[in-house]
Amino acid sequence: MKYLNQQLPLFKLLLCLFILTTATTFAQSTGSLKGTIQTSDNKPAEGVSVTVKELNRTTIADNNGVYTIKNIPAGNYTLIVTLVGTSDVQQNVTIVAGETATVDINLSLSNNELNQVVVLSNKSVFKTNRVSSSLRLQSPIIEIPQNIQVVTGKLIQDQQINNMLEGVTRNVSGATRVEHWDNYANITMRGSQVAAFRNGMNVSTTWGPLTEDMSMVERIEFVKGPAGFMLSNGNPSGFYNVVTKKPSGRNKGEASLSLGSYGMYRGTLDLDGKLTKDGKLLYRFNVMGEKKDSYRDFDFNDRYTFAPVLKYLFTDKTSVTLEYTQQFSKVNAIGSNYVYAKHGYEELPRSFTTSEKELDPTQMLERSLLGIFEHNFNDKWKVTAQGSYLNYEQEGMSLWPSGFDPTNDAILKRAGGNWDILGKIYVGQAYINGQAQTGSVSHKILSGIDMSDKTYYHDWSQSFTLPDLDIYNPVHGIPASPKFDRSKDMEDRGVKYYNNYKGFYAQDELGFLDNDFRLTLAGRYTILKAGDVYSGGSKNEKFTPRIGLSYSIDKNTSAYFVRDESFTENYGSDWQGKSFNPQTGTNLELGFKKDWLNGKWNSTFAAYQITTDNVLTLDAEHSTPAKQYSKENGQQKVKGFEADIRGEIFKNLDVVLNYAFTEGKTTKDTDPNMVGNQIPGSTKHIQNTWLHYKVDNGLLNGLGLSLGYQYQIGRAPWYISPDNTTTLPDYFRLDGGVSYQIKKVYINLIVNNLLNKYLYSGGYYSYTDMYYWQAEAGTNARVTVSYKF
Repeated sequence: MKYLNQQLPLFKLLLCLFILTTATTFAQSTGSLKGTIQTSDNKPAEGVSVTVKELNRTTIADNNGVYTIKNIPAGNYTLIVTLVGTSDVQQNVTIVAGETATVDINLSLSNNELNQVVVLSNKSVFKTNRVSSSLRLQSPIIEIPQNIQVVTGKLIQDQQINNMLEGVTRNVSGATRVEHWDNYANITMRGSQVAAFRNGMNVSTTWGPLTEDMSMVERIEFVKGPAGFMLSNGNPSGFYNVVTKKPSGRNKGEASLSLGSYGMYRGTLDLDGKLTKDGKLLYRFNVMGEKKDSYRDFDFNDRYTFAPVLKYLFTDKTSVTLEYTQQFSKVNAIGSNYVYAKHGYEELPRSFTTSEKELDPTQMLERSLLGIFEHNFNDKWKVTAQGSYLNYEQEGMSLWPSGFDPTNDAILKRAGGNWDILGKIYVGQAYINGQAQTGSVSHKILSGIDMSDKTYYHDWSQSFTLPDLDIYNPVHGIPASPKFDRSKDMEDRGVKYYNNYKGFYAQDELGFLDNDFRLTLAGRYTILKAGDVYSGGSKNEKFTPRIGLSYSIDKNTSAYFVRDESFTENYGSDWQGKSFNPQTGTNLELGFKKDWLNGKWNSTFAAYQITTDNVLTLDAEHSTPAKQYSKENGQQKVKGFEADIRGEIFKNLDVVLNYAFTEGKTTKDTDPNMVGNQIPGSTKHIQNTWLHYKVDNGLLNGLGLSLGYQYQIGRAPWYISPDNTTTLPDYFRLDGGVSYQIKKVYINLIVNNLLNKYLYSGGYYSYTDMYYWQAEAGTNARVTVSYKF
């Protein structure tokens, strides 16, 4: 030991000399590459991906169009700038050791046309400056008078998010997924459930849509506030827009295989390229298959996704896109993920279930068809027409107990019924984007029509009971699964709900002072029809105005104000079978946005107030334990503050950091005791962080380390009754991962719930006098190996 102690200083000296020598040698054998990318109208092409083909190393041009790639081994390489729908820009470059090569690139696209390129090609960063074309907006995010947060494909990959039920909300201030059946996302933000959009079209229903698998998703855009500028109805709190993958015009592909806890096996394939030599016919094909069990007894989820896309370029100005998507999911009975107890939460283990192995599975099949026609009259005016049809079929059963035995708090009276659904959604939209100049004032114009027809049939008419269950000493096993009479078509046996609307929208963004000051004036006129088989239907019309102000303090800093309104349906009917009047909302918002280090990372701060009228409240006078009714005379007010930071704040360190304070209260209710209570499903304080560090040189080149947490304080249950308005315990979940990329192979290991905390969400159900909750998995892991070709 004495000898080792004497030699230790010498060992440290030799080690330092070795590291210094290695670093010096490495630096002397490598060079750097830099340059500027501009569009055809001589504007910086910020956000464009620049790739060294042979090394598969990618960087992103900053807000000035400048890019830099360091530590490139000396040699000859091909530099690629990916352009969707046209030929990639390729340029040969020679790297000399110890020198910096400069390669400037001019694109054939204008700044307006660049938007689609950035959205569909940039998968290398956690942040972006641009929204997808499906959001209709022509300005970069920093100039838009609204809080818009984009979850990029790279971030989804780094966190190994497989579908909308997993962790997407951690990347957006104030967004949470509220407990419910595991067939749709049910995301809450700014005090209410947000609408689900797909490629710019509202596909929300009472229990849908089927949660999207990330294998077919390019990015997810969270928009705070009403959706009028989307030519579509949406809640006053906001919506999320899932943008599916489209052809990029490059011949490339990616395959992945994942293995995980609870017997998870998952494989994906993504093919992208040209079907004709002239490059006019493009395709994209994504397929996914997944099989996994659960930490809950008897639970499982088997899924597949199939999504082919074709795009034909008639000319460089006109294109047609056709997309078909099919998603399938087979699970245990709906509701089997709930835990029940008489006296409080956390009484039972995560593995607890009220279900049985012998129950027939519930199967869900969603098929959708999307068609998009785009024509650019010139580089300033563009017309888009798109339509979609979505068909959703569900056949299976749901579980919900009738309560506990009055004489024994341990005995649960299990019950359930069939739950079959047939849903059909038709959406048609046509709109025009354009730019004009009147004197010194610029105009960005958006105008269009939006039509939607949603019809759903639900059949839960057949009930059953299961043997009583001792929740503390459960004994499972039944002779056979209950059987249901499905001899009639769903249109004949199901309860019909329908909703359709027609909307007309016009917006002008006026730019003053060389577009540093922007005034947005807009309005939407909506005709809304809704109803069900009991009440017939109702028709309502309303004009909803929108005004926004945005001022660029400098190129990278802006402040904004927006006032807008919403007008959405209230599903269902009252105790007399009459349809409810629509829900109306008003949003007032102030915000501040800043890009740092020429766009390497950005920040958004927003304060808002939302007032929502005609909110459905409990009709205690006419409700019974067997049947609940609602009234439409409620009002809610939400005030809050949000902060979002994302991007590369230090070299090789990418961060997603957000915080939200939400004060949502009921201001009017049929029950005076409910006034002043926190809005169901809302959370007062939410703070999320995700860190990813990557090594880009030396012996550890390609190594990545990730760590993140979700922290929630003051959680309100999804269901609040006059008998119980208590909040849920604080929520803290820690996740981490290690990744490694070598050439075209990427390996990513993620471990969720590192601290193995008992995490859940739920509530107290007054009619059956019991607590119910959904427990999350304990510590679990998944590893994915992907290969690009």
